[in-house]
Amino acid sequence: MSTLQPTLNAASAANLPAPVAPATPAVSAKTWIAVIGATLGAFMAVLNIQIVNASLADIQGAIGAGIDDGGWISTSYLIAEIVVIPLSGWLAQVFSIRVYLLVNATLFLVFSAACALAQDLPQMIVLRAVQGFSGGVLIPMAFTLIITLLPKAKQPVGLALFAVSATFAPAIGPTIGGYLTENWGWQYIFYVNLVPGAVMIAMLFVSLEAKPMKLSLLREGDWAGIATMAIGLSALQTVLEEGNKDDWFGSPFIVRLSVIAAVALTAFLIIELTVKKPLLNLRLLVRRNFGFGILANFLLGIALYGSVFILPVYLSRIQGYNAEQIGMVLAWTGLPQLLLIPLVPRLMQRFDARIIIGIGFALFATSNFMNIYMTNDYATDQLFWPNVVRAIGQAFVFAPLSAVATAGIEPENAGSASGLFNMMRNLGGAIGIAVLQTLLTKREQYHSNVLMQSVSVFEQATRTRLEQLTQYFVNHGVLDRTDAAHRAYVAIGHIVQKQAFILAFSDTFYLLGLALIVAFIASLFLKNPGHVSAGGAH
Repeated sequence: MSTLQPTLNAASAANLPAPVAPATPAVSAKTWIAVIGATLGAFMAVLNIQIVNASLADIQGAIGAGIDDGGWISTSYLIAEIVVIPLSGWLAQVFSIRVYLLVNATLFLVFSAACALAQDLPQMIVLRAVQGFSGGVLIPMAFTLIITLLPKAKQPVGLALFAVSATFAPAIGPTIGGYLTENWGWQYIFYVNLVPGAVMIAMLFVSLEAKPMKLSLLREGDWAGIATMAIGLSALQTVLEEGNKDDWFGSPFIVRLSVIAAVALTAFLIIELTVKKPLLNLRLLVRRNFGFGILANFLLGIALYGSVFILPVYLSRIQGYNAEQIGMVLAWTGLPQLLLIPLVPRLMQRFDARIIIGIGFALFATSNFMNIYMTNDYATDQLFWPNVVRAIGQAFVFAPLSAVATAGIEPENAGSASGLFNMMRNLGGAIGIAVLQTLLTKREQYHSNVLMQSVSVFEQATRTRLEQLTQYFVNHGVLDRTDAAHRAYVAIGHIVQKQAFILAFSDTFYLLGLALIVAFIASLFLKNPGHVSAGGAH
């Protein structure tokens, strides 16, 4: 009898129904409307950075701003945005997500229209700062809604939607900005927000649940952390935006701001790690996936915003393209993403998300290395395939990286996670652009010195070229041969400088490629959360 018992038990167990995997909770239409409405807002907020940068020269001319001072049109927006992103999680608790999002979405639209009516630089700076403060709210709140409202199985779909704002918007911004400026006028880069903005507000209004505000939280707020963070990030962002123009630490203004940033941000870190109710839970950074995910996301920001910065500068300075022509070139870093990003959630169901992240970073890095041997003729046709490869890489990276990094984040930490994740990407972009501006200047000087050593009047090739240019100017109406010879020397100088700039631009792409290789290495340290690779099984 005892020998038959295990057999009977096994047979009985075999007849029992197999355990059923927990069903994925159904997501209501109202929830999807809230997520789509919020991600539309994030898309517009990110788009507004690049769309304005593409038309900055026209705006500066219209409001009478100089080239140096005109940079504050972008800087004021970026400072306000980077300060409000980490604040948003707490402020949403205070005022409720519905009130906080609807008020800021409305303010974003109002101040977008107001920017188009600005009469001078001070007006524009103030209006852009308020627009950046309200628009900056839309980015982390969309991310927060995705990781709190959607079940794990559906989060890849939500994060793919968010990727449209995070990677597609920066790529397509110059295209839209260039077209509107060349054909309609710079004011329309602000008016373009109005129609999709109205749709966004309507979607948020009907989908977000009304909840009571918790104004009592204002008394318990981490005000010391808020103050030190706001001062530190504002100072740091200003240093990064203005440093290269002001010769970095050769400027007392930059030195003072750097000291303020260092002191304030150090104090912020100490405060956040010691107070009972910190503004941001920095201890999330010691979690393996979130920590390495933040590092990879920071480096992604460097490459994402850095490449969007460097390509238009190259096309404008070296190839003489206008805003619309630049936009057409950059469209090929955006349009393929629009086709590929919706496919990424399906890939995440079939393959380990870390493999997709690795392939994405490898392709993005490769696209930059494809541009390290630029020549005088390197323009639209030569940039086509690097831009397409870059688009594929960007499409593959963001949603899987966000899903893996935030896997296991508790609802009460969602605001901190969203604030940190999005702030670090934007901060990476600011640091990347600052480094690239400086590298471009220094490497142009280096290559000019090297090239000028080869361009000597003792060289027969140089003397022959000078004679040819002198004769060219004589044949084209310069009567004085001495004047023609002087013009020939100047022309040689311009040729050398242009070649030095082309070599310097090649170096910037090399640096971006290296940053992405480091991001690729960081992604190798990510653990595989089962619910991502298994397509959402709990």
